[in-house]
Amino acid sequence: MPLTHTVGSITVTALLDGAGPFFQPRAEAFPDATAEQWREAYRRDPDTVTPDGRWWLPFRAFALRTGDGPVTLVDAGIGPVDALAASWAPVPGRLPAEMAGAGIDPADVRTVVLTHLHTDHIGWAGLLFPNADHLVQRAELAALELFHPELPARLLGPLRAAGQLRVVDGDTTLTPGVRVLSTPGHTPGHQSVLVDDGDDRLLVTGDLLVHTLQLIDPTLAYAHEEDPATAATSRTTLLNTLTPLTLATPHLGTPFTPHPRPPTHPR
Repeated sequence: MPLTHTVGSITVTALLDGAGPFFQPRAEAFPDATAEQWREAYRRDPDTVTPDGRWWLPFRAFALRTGDGPVTLVDAGIGPVDALAASWAPVPGRLPAEMAGAGIDPADVRTVVLTHLHTDHIGWAGLLFPNADHLVQRAELAALELFHPELPARLLGPLRAAGQLRVVDGDTTLTPGVRVLSTPGHTPGHQSVLVDDGDDRLLVTGDLLVHTLQLIDPTLAYAHEEDPATAATSRTTLLNTLTPLTLATPHLGTPFTPHPRPPTHPR
């Protein structure tokens, strides 16, 4: 059964589409991380390290729902066997089965928020969700040269033709208590989703942060960020201004991570 977290009347369900080793050594993904930071990251999140020292990467989407009402899905995983992520991710993903296990019918999804257009976040977008608008930042669409060359023909063109592509500029309210936040840096139009009940907050991060290292040091750059300085600013700003909150993350070992954590000391 997928894990859930409740914020007010909204249930957030973590849907694991798959997991596998990252395609390059983890030290190349975070070249500036210190040995002490790696030790602390392993202490906090041991499930993301394989026995031979590789980065083990979960791939998650998150469903937001009040009662049995319409569903907002944040990201769409790695996708089926012929997905655009097939060259590096462990396809086929199992998102349809995860949704069934959570009692979610894809037909009930009314909005799919694509945090960004990297292939491991768009895999099931489009045909699996015939009743859903797919929400993308305009700045992301203006930077299509950064993404998979088949993206326009395989996803964006069909969404436009079906009237299912919703383009937004910056922060946008989706429903009461649910808001899209512009968090550029990882990609030009990266966005995250804030679920806010006043005394309780949850941030679905997308790739605003991809590893526990970036909770230890939010300024730490990830090699696949398009603009590391802007990504660090987006990350530090939200982590400093929204605390306390729960982080709902696609790639950390556990899907729901309290922030800030109690003080810890590296071993």
